[in-house]
Amino acid sequence: MELRKRHLNARRVFVGLYVLAFAIYIIVGLQPAEAKNYEVAAQLNIPSIDLAADVTELTLDNNKLDTPDTIVGSYSQAENKTLLIGHSSTVFENLHSVNLREEIDYNGKTYQIVGIHKMPKSEVSMRQLLKRADKDTLVIMTCAGELLDGGDATHRLIITATR
Repeated sequence: MELRKRHLNARRVFVGLYVLAFAIYIIVGLQPAEAKNYEVAAQLNIPSIDLAADVTELTLDNNKLDTPDTIVGSYSQAENKTLLIGHSSTVFENLHSVNLREEIDYNGKTYQIVGIHKMPKSEVSMRQLLKRADKDTLVIMTCAGELLDGGDATHRLIITATR
């Protein structure tokens, strides 16, 4: 009888701790993430997919660009070429629907889409994407393909537009 009583008490303690831990997880885990305030540097408009998005300038940090959660990030190493990045699950969720020769507007300038490529992430050369171009060029990039752990994907959708 004493052994059964101990077992029930141990079980009650375990269940109580489990319930407490679960409650803490729910309270802490479901809090909205702190919104990051980005300085808006430009606007990107792609009428065919009803996209009107704010753009913030990004800086390289340990050879990485931190992609904003809900707006577009821009980065440039050459005066006439700008890389625009965003998440395919938010701001660029319909980017796969654009077509060649469509016009898009970036920071008050009109560009025409001249290239649409989906390539394995391992084959994307950032050096190539960022190198100087003969004319004003936008390179828009987002994830594509199969989803991987950590929110990444196997491929990249790369849209090139020129003026």
